[in-house]
Amino acid sequence: MERIPAFALRHPRWCAVLLGLLSATGFQPLHIWPLGLAAMAGFVWLTCRQESGKSVFLTGWLFGVAHFTLTNNWIATAFTYQAEMPAILGWAAVPLLSLYLAVWPALASLGAWLVARGRGLLPFALALGGLWIGAEWFRSWVFTGYAWGPFSMMLLGSWDRPGLAGVLPWIGSYALSGLTVALCGIFAWTIAARRWIVAGGLVIAVVAAMVLPGPPPTQGTLPLTLVQPNLQQEELDDPSKYAEQFLRIASLSVPQRPVSRRLVLWPESGVPDYLRPGYPQRYYNQMTAGGDPAFARYQIGQTLGEGALLLTGAVDLRIEDVDGRARATGAYNAITPIDAEGNLGQRYAKAHLVPYGEYLPMRALLEPLGMRRLVAGGIDFIPGPGPQTFDLGPHGRAGMQICYEIVFSGEVVERGNRPDYIFNPSNDGWFGDWGPPQHLAQARMRAIEEGLPVLRSTTTGISAVIDASGIVRHHIGRNVADRIDTFVPPAGEPTLFYGMGHWLTLIWSVLLLVGSLVAVRRIRR
Repeated sequence: MERIPAFALRHPRWCAVLLGLLSATGFQPLHIWPLGLAAMAGFVWLTCRQESGKSVFLTGWLFGVAHFTLTNNWIATAFTYQAEMPAILGWAAVPLLSLYLAVWPALASLGAWLVARGRGLLPFALALGGLWIGAEWFRSWVFTGYAWGPFSMMLLGSWDRPGLAGVLPWIGSYALSGLTVALCGIFAWTIAARRWIVAGGLVIAVVAAMVLPGPPPTQGTLPLTLVQPNLQQEELDDPSKYAEQFLRIASLSVPQRPVSRRLVLWPESGVPDYLRPGYPQRYYNQMTAGGDPAFARYQIGQTLGEGALLLTGAVDLRIEDVDGRARATGAYNAITPIDAEGNLGQRYAKAHLVPYGEYLPMRALLEPLGMRRLVAGGIDFIPGPGPQTFDLGPHGRAGMQICYEIVFSGEVVERGNRPDYIFNPSNDGWFGDWGPPQHLAQARMRAIEEGLPVLRSTTTGISAVIDASGIVRHHIGRNVADRIDTFVPPAGEPTLFYGMGHWLTLIWSVLLLVGSLVAVRRIRR
């Protein structure tokens, strides 16, 4: 056994890469969380044993490159669903993105090494946990932010139990990531110090928390039909398929019994038609309703039945005068309410747009070099104003988050105007095999953090009804056309995280750093 630490110290770079890969197996869909936590414990030990700041930074960076490359491998699949650029670029895009993302664990490692001042593993672990919190928070907004895959994601239990993520209402996702990193470091310290009883106690406590049963379901009162039409990515933008797509999603939405009210949910990309009036006719000509937006709305309303309200993903246009001609100069990735009479409600526009997916950064520079968006269309999407709560009368107060937006901790609910539920339509058809399970996991984390049910309707899966404790009460698997008929789960009480947001995140970061400084001072004595 002693040969393993000796080998790791002789070859820290290779070991950092290996540990980064192993840590990513703790995420969904593999979800081998004991291996992921053990890999983090090994990383904390390895980084603490480095003798220079340069070596610490490089160790953290190599760990991050490997970790993020495996975690985000689903991005490469997205390149196979567009014709503007070679699909092989996807396999270059993933490691290139990881070269940047890895800077954050590298900076956290270097900062912890400077704080601990070579005083041992315990102060280093506490400092790394505190700075890891800051690193994930910065990663969520710097350069528009990429919050996918917080380390705490592996602490979700199976679909019928929250696991250690059940503490999210009191700390938030980023703080739980940092506390987990610190706990992994403390575990490594107990092993190095041969404190077997303490180490065993930590293992038992973590395992018990991960398998602890979740609360029983509570019945809601708002009837819900959630639709997954199984619209494959390769057919979404084919006009010859539009009529068949509408018939498929409409047939899954008809009422099965008379009710006085019903909420119907369709996914992102659920409607191929432009529904709002006032666009030049050429934009309507490929619609399923013969180029008439009023008839398109009427068709949709007729499928719903009396008392129903539909929330669906749709695309709206911004029309401006360009050289004397009305042209679309931008688009909105939107959620549109439609009632049984075909009347449109207030639009929600997606705020967190996907770089290179929904808009091309630095378009004037990159477009001449052959770069294109991964989503079809030649105009960029326009960001909306951020989280909003829409009062839908008898259909409740809806918070809305489209697709990727749900991964941003602390940014999914309008503060001071709390909804009854969050609707999260998505198109996960271009996310490969790893993306949909990870996306669902992060939606569960938002439900626990905010104490609100999350309703996910996706084109190809995984669609789910998630209650306020993060438990998946109903779901539709991938590549299946189906519907869920149930009731919207009730909201929980407002959580501490809902009230404090990332001020709570900051407090936990400071507490860990103070703990590290106290440990440094005690060891110095």
